[in-house]
Amino acid sequence: MSSKKARKEPAKKPLFKRPSGRGYDELRPLIIKPDYMDFAEGSAYLEMGKTKVVATATIEEKVPQFLKGTGSGWITAEYSMLPRSTEKRTPRERTQGKISGRTQEIQRLIGRALRTTTDLNLIGERTIIIDCDIIQADGGTRTASVNAGCIALAMCFKKLLDEGLLPTFPLRHLVAAVSVGIVEGQRLLDLDYQEDSQAEVDMNVVQTDEGRLVEVQAAAEKLPFSKQELNQLLKLADKGLKEIMAAQRAILKKIHPVFIAY
Repeated sequence: MSSKKARKEPAKKPLFKRPSGRGYDELRPLIIKPDYMDFAEGSAYLEMGKTKVVATATIEEKVPQFLKGTGSGWITAEYSMLPRSTEKRTPRERTQGKISGRTQEIQRLIGRALRTTTDLNLIGERTIIIDCDIIQADGGTRTASVNAGCIALAMCFKKLLDEGLLPTFPLRHLVAAVSVGIVEGQRLLDLDYQEDSQAEVDMNVVQTDEGRLVEVQAAAEKLPFSKQELNQLLKLADKGLKEIMAAQRAILKKIHPVFIAY
């Protein structure tokens, strides 16, 4: 009998366990409340887990200079985080005298997402401003803002349609956004702040209800990732986006027959 000791197999690294106990491909609990604000032309309150956002739509009877005389409308967005939406107070940006690069990036993202799914020629020469205010932040604030902004915009268009100010409904498609990422080698859907802060890969995906991409923001935080991993993350995001748009659709169909088409 050999006196050699059997070689021990290296211990396998345990799979990453989500702090919330969610499955790897599971969204955070999603709550949507349309017409949340009394005075806005359209509004929505949305929760994705602990991230909470209020989106409002305001109509202005004018367009940017480059659109004057074209008959086309415009959609733009503003984004802000309340000082105590985070664990430590975040100063209001207006007290800093300028808007941060992050805020500008998110505002452009929201505006692009909503413009690409709207027939701007049907609006007429009007500007619709979507204000997204984060009242509590736990990761995914930009994606939650797109999801809430879509509902607020739909409610705004319903108001214009009800008042006979639109010939037909201009929102061609629903649009939604979600985050995905890789944490300790595990692909995750809808990252909260704790997961996002330690992600090896962080990615935001914006997509229409036809499955067409509006925007993909992906970055490696530690090591480069492969095209195969990129495709796997897109597939994971697609699952979550379909669930978000199903929730948007269910809410809107209860409100007005015009939404049945979605």
